[in-house]
Amino acid sequence: MHRRSAGGDRLAIANVPTNMLSGLLLLGAKLGVDSDSWLAGLHLSQDQLNDPRTRISYRQAYEVIRRALPMLPIDAAGLAMGGAQNGGNFGLLGLAMKTARTFGQAVRIGLDYQRNLGPLMDLVLDDSDADTLAVVATAPEQAQDLLPFLCEEMFSSILMLGRELAGDGFNPVRLELAYPAPPSIAAYQALFRCELRFGQARNAMLVGRPWMQLPFASYNPVTSQQALSLCRAQLATLASRGETTAVVERLLRAQLRDNPQMSELAQALHLSERSLRRQLAEEETSFSEIHDRLRTELALELLQEPELSIAAIGNQLGFNDAREFRRAFKRWTGHTPSDIRRPPG
Repeated sequence: MHRRSAGGDRLAIANVPTNMLSGLLLLGAKLGVDSDSWLAGLHLSQDQLNDPRTRISYRQAYEVIRRALPMLPIDAAGLAMGGAQNGGNFGLLGLAMKTARTFGQAVRIGLDYQRNLGPLMDLVLDDSDADTLAVVATAPEQAQDLLPFLCEEMFSSILMLGRELAGDGFNPVRLELAYPAPPSIAAYQALFRCELRFGQARNAMLVGRPWMQLPFASYNPVTSQQALSLCRAQLATLASRGETTAVVERLLRAQLRDNPQMSELAQALHLSERSLRRQLAEEETSFSEIHDRLRTELALELLQEPELSIAAIGNQLGFNDAREFRRAFKRWTGHTPSDIRRPPG
């Protein structure tokens, strides 16, 4: 069930991983640009954007990009970002694609699990043409002003992954883009090495059908299934949480040892405690629910570290008394910490 905070507005749902914005920060640092102003007022920090557990909303992501682009001293910033990608940037999804049987299967895996990487455009496959397959990218109406950057980053990332999977000889048949030809058209040509069409009805990369039959020497059915299983689990964690919930999660996660109270977080967010409680209720959650869930997640993670005592784990979660931690953990999970740590059998 979707949280009511979205109000039907997908842009306010905070389920977007931060891969792309982390790359944007890296590009800014490489170019010597001070990126502090990119995040001002959004309840985000650079450390949070570099944390794979962080989720943000589309609205926040688009706002960061709008602030960043005028400050970057280069044209075609999206090409600079996407063109620097390699398989390692795609994590588990990249592994699942690399160990697929064929290029075509890898493409379909990539499309099935695209949300795992936090793309800011939606991708679908159009197979209506006899000679080519088209990967079609769509941005919401609210992000049309960012279309050149979003297309540059998306299609150049896909291109670099395609060349890593199929070899440097991989080239699209054509790139169709819905915006006018930019001044940096030579950079497009040098990277994509294919026909370019601007001012089109859609944004699409067309690939010749013979590429789809290309077998992969790296095909491994066991590794592929393991990677796909992890991709499915990763996708399932992208819950449709609202922006206020996501902000509270980020603040709490950094302060669990201090056992912060709701009033402290409300003050940090420049809200009254009543307003914060109301906003969380609109997103069908509460401060205590979020607090307990994050403490449960961290406790389960720390219980895998045998050198940590139960008391030390409780202390990291804000409990000064080990017995109090044991009671809370039993309430959260139905098990004691020792039950979880005890080896099976």
